[in-house]
Amino acid sequence: MENVVLVIHLILALGLIGIVLLQRSEGGGLGIGGGGGGASGRPASTALGKVTWLFAIAFIVTSLTLTIIAAKNSEGDSVIERLGTETNDDNGTKILGDDLLPPSDSDDPLTPPKSE
Repeated sequence: MENVVLVIHLILALGLIGIVLLQRSEGGGLGIGGGGGGASGRPASTALGKVTWLFAIAFIVTSLTLTIIAAKNSEGDSVIERLGTETNDDNGTKILGDDLLPPSDSDDPLTPPKSE
């Protein structure tokens, strides 16, 4: 399910990029100084503008859907919450504990080698 939504999301992203690039420029950067002869500063709605809105809304919906799916798939514990716990695998090896250093073969302190 997640992969299907992700593929649809990527197709929508590429389509949205293409549709925005197909639209004609309204003049001025960031919509500043569009001029135009109408009483309102808003241009007439075109079919390409409506399709852009449709793709944008669908993109937002798939983004929210992917977020919800990812939240349901997570275990519910964060790494910070699991730092204090100690878990052992089948071999008795410590998986996660108080420190984040890899386990060493001996109890020697981890110091860099001396330069000679």
